[in-house]
Amino acid sequence: MSDKNEWGSNLSFILAMVGSAVGLGNIWRYPYVLYSNGGGAFYIPYIVAILLMGVPFLILEYGVGYNYKSSFPKAIRKINSKFEFLGWLLPISVFIIMIYYSCILGWDGIYVILSFFKGWGADPNTYFATTLLQSTESISGIGSFIPVIAIAMLISWAIVWYISHKDLEEGLGKVSKILVPLLFIIMVVIVVFSLSLPGAMIGLNELFSPDWSLLLDFNIWMAAFGQIIFSLSLGMSIAFTYASYTGESSDLITNTLSIAFANCAFENFCALGVFSILGYMSLESGTAIADLVTQGTGLVFVAYPTVLNVLGQYAYIIGPLFFITVYLAGLTSILSTIEPLAFSIQNKFTWSRSKTMTILCLLGAVLSMIYATAFGGTLLGYVDAYINQIAILLGVVFECIVFAWIFKCENIIPVLNKRSKTLKLGKWWTVVVKYILPIFIAIVWIGGVLDVINSSSNDQLIVFGILTVILIVLTAVFTKLPATNKDWDETENRL
Repeated sequence: MSDKNEWGSNLSFILAMVGSAVGLGNIWRYPYVLYSNGGGAFYIPYIVAILLMGVPFLILEYGVGYNYKSSFPKAIRKINSKFEFLGWLLPISVFIIMIYYSCILGWDGIYVILSFFKGWGADPNTYFATTLLQSTESISGIGSFIPVIAIAMLISWAIVWYISHKDLEEGLGKVSKILVPLLFIIMVVIVVFSLSLPGAMIGLNELFSPDWSLLLDFNIWMAAFGQIIFSLSLGMSIAFTYASYTGESSDLITNTLSIAFANCAFENFCALGVFSILGYMSLESGTAIADLVTQGTGLVFVAYPTVLNVLGQYAYIIGPLFFITVYLAGLTSILSTIEPLAFSIQNKFTWSRSKTMTILCLLGAVLSMIYATAFGGTLLGYVDAYINQIAILLGVVFECIVFAWIFKCENIIPVLNKRSKTLKLGKWWTVVVKYILPIFIAIVWIGGVLDVINSSSNDQLIVFGILTVILIVLTAVFTKLPATNKDWDETENRL
């Protein structure tokens, strides 16, 4: 069976990859990381991380993905059949991300509606944690089901299914051409408005005031490399899968530069808007910026609604725009998280794209209902920490070694350079991906593991153990199941 999934144009590929990279992390994670890691001084390790890891690793993923034009596990099997399990580990981990991501998307869908009339009331924190999530850290909260969250999540799953089950270009390709530009346009409107608010400069001065002494702190460099891995979705097999859909004449090096630039520009632009609004809030409330800054759900579902409560009539414009932007960012990202596992299943078991997407969306929707419980918010935090700081990073280390050493990354340099209109690869790139990247990513992984273990409760450790068993079992099952595709052991080399 030949793989027929292919982008209709290079623009579809670029916008889909930008949509994958530009997500909730750009809006709720990056501003906090920038602020808490030296402000303006953070840009030095940030730029180093982009140049040393972000761009070289994306080129590696794109190059190998384009070379094999196949699913991730099929290519890994072709490189060395002993490592096929790695080919399933990452797609399965990414699908687990998709399941809990649907919960956050559901929360935001509720807030899109609430933003039209400030339905969170005078105390956004109490509304979010108590009224909406009914949050508890007790595992017994699994027995307390929250219908409104379940409905919002199911709507999100229906949207994802509707887009994903179509042919690649008809579904994801066309939607990316609409959603990604729309996402950028709305964010521009929000940031321009935010910059016009009284007190905006208070927030910006606080954000960009450099603390140069922190450059000597190893944790700041860890944060920068971790941010780039998280932000560009490095090593999640998404970039590999998307590159396998590209046409014969794709300039993958130039595409890499464009995607990395667009992602980094977006998250820094978001930071301007976030801190302008926090500056306004600080001025109005007399509260210091340091006491207002938060990350994750606290920023999106507590801090922003609190700001909107004091924005007056403007809130009824900026509020819906903001939460729609968050929804679009989440949607473009979640659409990418189903692709690696779906394409892998299609490749090995000869299922159609429509059948695969339908089954995965139904399965994901059912499994995601555990997050529509009072324990859901707490569980989400546990699973997110495990997948992003342990499972994915470990997979990235192995992927880097397999692609750079066993595949021999220097083999793809001539063709990539021939098609590149910008950067040319040389020995410097080989040195980076073979030696520097594995070491740096391994260090970030070790740091993440130690951080998770040191800060984990007994319940968290139990969840981590369960997730480890699930990943091992599912990886083993998909690896050992006999392929129904007679061409499973045949992979097209294009370089």
